[in-house]
Amino acid sequence: MNIAILGFGTIGSGVYEIIEHATTPETKALHVTHILIRKGKPKTLPYMCDDIETILNDPALDVVVETMGGLEPAHTYILQALQAGKHVVTANKAVVAAYVKEFHECASENDVNFYYEASTGGGIPWIQGLEKALRIDQVNRIHGIFNGTSNFILDHMQRYQATFDEVLKEAQHLGYAEADPSADIDGFDICNKLRISASIAYDYHVPDNFPVFGIRTITKEDVQYFKSLGMAVRLIAKTKRQEDTYSCVVEPILFKENQLEANTMDNYNLITLHGDTIGDLKFFGQGAGKLATANAVVQDILDILEGKAHRVLHFQKEMQYDTTLCNRDYIVRCDKSLRPMLHHLSYDSSTFDKYLHVKNVEVAHMHELMKEILKHDATAFMASIHDHREEL
Repeated sequence: MNIAILGFGTIGSGVYEIIEHATTPETKALHVTHILIRKGKPKTLPYMCDDIETILNDPALDVVVETMGGLEPAHTYILQALQAGKHVVTANKAVVAAYVKEFHECASENDVNFYYEASTGGGIPWIQGLEKALRIDQVNRIHGIFNGTSNFILDHMQRYQATFDEVLKEAQHLGYAEADPSADIDGFDICNKLRISASIAYDYHVPDNFPVFGIRTITKEDVQYFKSLGMAVRLIAKTKRQEDTYSCVVEPILFKENQLEANTMDNYNLITLHGDTIGDLKFFGQGAGKLATANAVVQDILDILEGKAHRVLHFQKEMQYDTTLCNRDYIVRCDKSLRPMLHHLSYDSSTFDKYLHVKNVEVAHMHELMKEILKHDATAFMASIHDHREEL
């Protein structure tokens, strides 16, 4: 099987490395014949090129692997490859979240496959696990740690009593965080992964119109306060469905210290689905990293080679976003002068002076209130409290 790799960064080079150093009969059947690089970059390997047409017009090419990242030109190149009769495998969460319905339709029209296991959960076989569960069950709830960078930061802040800035610098030094960590710490990366997961679960292309709140403003003192309450904070993506309505949210959530999420360390991910008959299934492993993510890409390529079909998705269902599906308790830290903005809510007036414990508020409403609070206090922070009754 002949393969073209678009982009030769961390993931693209990882895919090349696994294929070039093949150790199993299956991987020895794979051959990289093209690597697309940016114009002007040196061609350090004989099959590097800077023209997508060279790849699209090669009749001997079977699979295009897109690892460029971003929306364009990735979106255009994926469509062109599918239209040219090439199977496509991608690790690009942003482009999948935005265009998954269009890609599936184009693949179907051209009798080829579009696979994207590596886009969500890195090396964890999350998407295939979700698709397998859907063969029998409706999956009405998904929640989990989808981002290794944010988990590394929160875990190390708690375990080592470190500041946010100290741990972020360590994460950048180790290669877990980018020079600009916004996508990870503000929840945008997790937002894309939740959209992909919910879209598969509901067979409906979920838009990005749900609340997202990250960890940019969390402090060492916040983490220690949560610890004094017997809780640990993690940045969580969550979705639930009730008939033809659904909700999604990305936000910091507090778990009791004996729960699995609270004990997910370093850059690991832990993702949970709930099916009608299977109950809770948890998927744990490396959610990012060069070879872990490249491994998921190569697994998709091997599925194509072996003719293993993935779940057929049409995204034809009609769903409505319902802000009333989720109510939670929150712990909020903000300037005292802004407390009146929360006084119409039910709250515990006996809570510690610096923090306000808000009770049973709609998630969407709480996020709107925090948007207003942040306009006046850019350091404010909130976290919801995990309610185990939601999992029953």
